[in-house]
Amino acid sequence: MSKFFKMRSAITNILIIGILIGLTIVSLSNQYSSLVTAPGNDRPYYKGNTQRGEVAIMINVYWGTEYIDDMLKVLENHNAKATFFVGGSWANSNSDTLRKIIDAGHEVGNHGYFHKDHAKLNYQQNEAEITSTNTLVKALCNYDIKLFAPPSGSFNDLTLEVAAKLNMPVIMWSRDTIDWRDKDSSLVYSRATNKIQAGDMILMHPTAHTLTALGDILTYYEDNDLTPVTVSQIISQQTI
Repeated sequence: MSKFFKMRSAITNILIIGILIGLTIVSLSNQYSSLVTAPGNDRPYYKGNTQRGEVAIMINVYWGTEYIDDMLKVLENHNAKATFFVGGSWANSNSDTLRKIIDAGHEVGNHGYFHKDHAKLNYQQNEAEITSTNTLVKALCNYDIKLFAPPSGSFNDLTLEVAAKLNMPVIMWSRDTIDWRDKDSSLVYSRATNKIQAGDMILMHPTAHTLTALGDILTYYEDNDLTPVTVSQIISQQTI
């Protein structure tokens, strides 16, 4: 009988361990599912809605002011909208150009105040970089910024926490023209058009070679039934 009870006890222990392992797996699975599907601003956007035939041009601005007026003219000629992610320090010195962007019907986003590496910032520093730019643009143009694009695409969990607290989606990109490095309009064109798809978000800067390529890029989008819209528009009711 003692052997029987020992065997039964061992089987019972095995069953209990199996149940505990099963519950742990289910718990972890549920946590992972909620992490990867969580709605809201706790994760960055790399792409937008793929179902509406739209693309979004993102122009990050800390320099290149001399090219922005002509870029605005090209965008207007093609009836295209873009999102200009501006640095606070740039906006403070170029308020007239900032107003021109807004008056032309384009979207303005937040690109930090001093172009810092947000992955290296603590919570308070992340918050200061973002909120100071929001406050400045509001004071200069009575414009409420809704989006944040971290400089160099660098961020940490604290950046995401701050952005979520401020109800500001964090914006990355799906296509990078790398125009800040490669001063070649043909490369800018090919990177902005090759295998382009609806929902793509294309990163640019105000440079001479980007300005040269911009009209041809927009013509390519028109010829391929792609409409350039703001980032807020392309991530609305997102479907990837």
